[in-house]
Amino acid sequence: MQQYNRSFIYFICMVSAMGGLLFGYDWVVIGGAKPFYEPFFGITDDPTMQGVAMSTALVGCLIGAMVAGAMADKYGRKPLLIIAAVLFTVSALATGAFSDFLMFNVARFVGGAGIGVASALSPMYIAEISPSEVRGRLVSLNQMTIVLGILAAQIANWQLAEPVPEHYAAQDILTSWNGQMGWRWMFWAETLPAALFLLLAFFIPESPRWQALHGKIADAKLTLSRIGGETYADESLQQISASTSGNNEQGGLKELFHPRFSTILVLGIVLAVFQQWCGTNVIFNYAQEIFQSAGYTVGDVLFNIVITGIANVVFTIVALYTVDRLGRRSLLLFGAASLGVIYLVLGTCYYLQVTGFFMVVLVVAAIAVYAMTLGPITWVLLSEIFPNRIRGIAMAVCTFALWTGCCTLTFSFPSLNASLGSSGTFWIYSAICICGFIFFRRRCPETKGKTLEDLEKELTQQK
Repeated sequence: MQQYNRSFIYFICMVSAMGGLLFGYDWVVIGGAKPFYEPFFGITDDPTMQGVAMSTALVGCLIGAMVAGAMADKYGRKPLLIIAAVLFTVSALATGAFSDFLMFNVARFVGGAGIGVASALSPMYIAEISPSEVRGRLVSLNQMTIVLGILAAQIANWQLAEPVPEHYAAQDILTSWNGQMGWRWMFWAETLPAALFLLLAFFIPESPRWQALHGKIADAKLTLSRIGGETYADESLQQISASTSGNNEQGGLKELFHPRFSTILVLGIVLAVFQQWCGTNVIFNYAQEIFQSAGYTVGDVLFNIVITGIANVVFTIVALYTVDRLGRRSLLLFGAASLGVIYLVLGTCYYLQVTGFFMVVLVVAAIAVYAMTLGPITWVLLSEIFPNRIRGIAMAVCTFALWTGCCTLTFSFPSLNASLGSSGTFWIYSAICICGFIFFRRRCPETKGKTLEDLEKELTQQK
């Protein structure tokens, strides 16, 4: 049985996955800060500006994701991870510092660009480093750090905010410590892990598959040897060489959109968009409105958000132990079907004006299902299904699609919630989940236990 240098593998994967940690924190921290910065900037009664504040980072994600793909193919995976760390650090400091709404959004855009780069690069880098037997688990580590980042943001928001009386008006919040400084510290708390990521990123190797594709065979062999020994390195390089058929140049958009890649490209884009349009992520970004609609005060909302974060972490751990055993396809189908049912029930409860603890249970159930299925499985599949030569640009296109889905989801929720109510909104998400189940049942292959090069032959029908 092949022996691996597990300490080395886990070190480089965990450092790369710190991009996921900061992705999760930066993405969710704004949800807890929302009740306090809105009165500060005077947008409490302006749904459009509320949507802008929540969506600015997502626009940055779109730009970051697209730029990351081309740059990672040209300059390597490691430099882009370092750039992501710089963007996170700058954004964390600047977002909390600015008192001007425009500059606040500029800082959020910078953080979003960091999220876009990290979300495209971290899972791809881990997949290219990992042995096939444990690739699903190791790529899922990235999702694990994302949910830990989410939980860290939720706890920071909860602990930093001073108690909020039940009948506080917007003006009362504006003159409180929460309204003047509390929301700033929620963003500043990200600075420490961002700086740590920046430091450690200098100590990880470049992706051996990127090195091999750029003719740096000696460097690639050195990294692969440290992972699994000389024999493993030779076999891996042989497979990489065979997959490129003597062409060591990276493919671009023109090759990605070649008809032979159309099936996996469509699958990748649908996977990416579906992970967002399934609706679970609005629970994190708009937890305040969702729990207040269920009858909870602002103070209770912050505690309930932490409960959802704990469930997110616990069930992501479940995913770590099931993704390489049960397989990607079965978990994907289970997640889509289960969320469809949960959202149907949740929407019905909102329609019947059910309030209280049962609504929290339904929300936590939705997060639990998402955490052990669609959350990690999407990133695992996206990092696996594309050939070596186009993986960078393909991940960029799919991540761009993912953040487009996230941006439209986040921006549309206030309007949907205002026009259709919480019931109609969650019924729409239920219908999307059922449609996703039907699509993936027909089109999604199983990828567990196969090398990236074997998957390339299978999915692109190359002999």
